[in-house]
Order: sequence, then structure tokens, then C-alpha cells
Amino acid sequence: MSASLRESTATPLASPGAATALLDAYSPGTGRFIASPHRTLLGSGTAADVPHDTRPLTWRVRALLDARRQAGALAPVVMGSVPFAPDAPHSLVSPQSVQWAPPLREDPLIALPAPLPEGVTAWQVREVPAPERYGQAVAEAVMRMRSGEFTKVVLARTLELTSPDEPDLPAMLSRLARRDPVGYTFAVPSGPGRTLIGASPELLVARKGGRLTANPLGGSAPRSTDLAEDVRRAAALLESPKDLHEHAVVVDAVREALAPFCICLEVPERPTLVRTAAMWHLSTTVTGELADPGVTSLELASALHPTPAVCGTPTDVARAVIAESEPFERGPYTGMVGWQDADGDGEWVVTIRCAEAEGRSLRLFAGAGVVAASTPEAETAETGAKFRTFLDAVGASL
Repeated sequence: MSASLRESTATPLASPGAATALLDAYSPGTGRFIASPHRTLLGSGTAADVPHDTRPLTWRVRALLDARRQAGALAPVVMGSVPFAPDAPHSLVSPQSVQWAPPLREDPLIALPAPLPEGVTAWQVREVPAPERYGQAVAEAVMRMRSGEFTKVVLARTLELTSPDEPDLPAMLSRLARRDPVGYTFAVPSGPGRTLIGASPELLVARKGGRLTANPLGGSAPRSTDLAEDVRRAAALLESPKDLHEHAVVVDAVREALAPFCICLEVPERPTLVRTAAMWHLSTTVTGELADPGVTSLELASALHPTPAVCGTPTDVARAVIAESEPFERGPYTGMVGWQDADGDGEWVVTIRCAEAEGRSLRLFAGAGVVAASTPEAETAETGAKFRTFLDAVGASL
């Protein structure tokens, strides 16, 4: 079968095991895996790279997909990641072939346990910055907010993990997907010899025909293994003035960014809760009808990126504070990862709960939204809780 014939958007086969078969078939380097609550995609090989030039990224993606379709590809798709920094290089390609399946959550085989890594990996863990220095950065940001410089900033820290052997990325991806099959799980190349892998809870935006959906998150609390305590934390999050304010800042920014594209935009007045294996989040599902159905999913995502959920507000000031406070480059972290087809439909998620793998090392990322009511202790604890998603997947601990 030719590559173009394999690039089909026909109704995916709904046979048991179709989605987990794509998960099991993922191979680092040439493979690109993205799973959402609506579908599972596996791209293989590279038919064409999205070029790096001075044209807007959305134009370059549209031009490449149009050219591929005109060349005979039946249903070309672009997959990959866009970084946090506006001037950093993206990692977007049109795969040679794309296979589609229903969502992992509908596949009964996803309930089977993930394969355990062979042997015990002796991870060396280095915190960058150290928790004390991170707490100082939070305290300094709070002081500046209370003086009126800005209203929110998201500050991140990293864990640098090194092992004697290269990590088993397919097994790691399988554990992430099986731990939270209703979320957004991904593994895509992020540069030469590097792989971005993660399980994000946050949809930036999806477009299907003339409809869009966004699901901004903001305000978090760690889960508890004790059921009663877990319920108490969820209820407290729904009533927390600090977290409700943080969430409102994000939702207002999403409304402002998407409204110009829409005939109507529906934004619920109060957030609900969404849970992952490690965290509770305040969540609002925003839906809208596009005024121009020709607007693509990546155009909508680019109008949103970065939201205050991963950067802060005002955006330019928050970016400057992040650059001053974080002793590392974010790279793909807090960017966006996803796909778009030649009709403009697609899904883009916020690149969080992720790591970048290179050789024998993994760099894990976690951030917390800092507002005037934040404390260094609480934000440091929140980032520690968010690291659990990946630490559990690789069998490491702080």
C-alpha cells in the first residue's frame, strides 16, 4: 500500500485492541504518537518537514498540506510540537503515513497493565533550580505582583534524570497512557536525537468543521490516596479564592483571544473539576461557532498560545520574569503539541506533564501559577506533586 493510501481519515476500525495496537507500535525516532479523548494517531516516517522561514507558521503549515494534497496524498496531516519561545524552532512534519484508531479510553485492552521495565534503573536526580531557590523566585514574584508590576506568572523547575542505560521510551509511553487513558498522551521528536514525551491534561484548542473547543485549566491541588481526603481536597479547590482567581485570569484570556473568531462563544460562569492520576484541576470547557470556517486549528492555537495558564499576564511582562527567574530554557515545555489535517481540523494540547529524552537523560518539567496570594511552600509542593506523573512512569522518586 502506498503512503498516500495509508493516509486515510476514513472511520477508524473500532475493533478491540486497535488503539493499543498503535500504542504498542510506536517507535522513537521515526514515530509520532498522539492520543486524545477522541482518537489515537500514529505517524511514521517523514514525507515533508514544515519549513523554517519568515512566513507565519500557520501559513507554512497550510501551504505544505495543500501541496501534499495536490501531489496526491489523500489525507495529509501535520504532527509535532511548537515551543514556548516564539523565536525557537518548531518540530512539525507531515508523516509519510498516518494510522488512526478510536480513543484509548474505548479500547478494553488499555486496562491491561503496562510492561514493567527490565531490571531496576538507578536514576540520578538533580533538581534545577533547587527547591530553596525556586521558593525564593516565587517570593520575589509575589512581592512584585503586590507592588502592581503584573498579576500572574507561571514559574517552572526541572528534574534532570540520568541513568546508566537509555530509557525504554515505548514502555514509558505505555505506562503514561495506561495510567490516564482519558487524557492527552504524546511522544514526538523534538530535535535531533531528542524525544518529547508526556501526558497532558489540558486541551488548548480543537477544531472540527465550524466548531471549536478549548479547555483551559488553572488552579490545582494534589490528589490523595485516601478517598475522604481526596474528596476534601477537590471540594476545597472549588472554593479556594486564590485558585478561582488564578483560573478566572486564564479563562478571561481564552475568551478574549477566541471571541474575534466566533459568531458565538459559550463560556460557563463557574469552573468544574478535572482529575488526573496525580492532580485535581479547575477546568472550564469553552465552545464556539466560527465566523470563518476556513480558520484552521493551528491559527486558533497560535492566537491562544501562550495562555496565562503556562506564562502569566500581561504576557510580555510574564515572559520577562520567566527569563529572569528560570535557570534553563523551556524548549518544548509549555508550548503546544498536536496535529492538523488539510481541511484545518485538528487538536493542540498544552505541553505539560512532560519530559524531553536525549540519550541516557530525561529532563522533567513542572510549573505552578503564581499570583499575589501564593506562597513559596505551596507552589514548591505543587510542582513536586506534578512531577509524580512522570516519576511514577520511570520508577524514580525525589
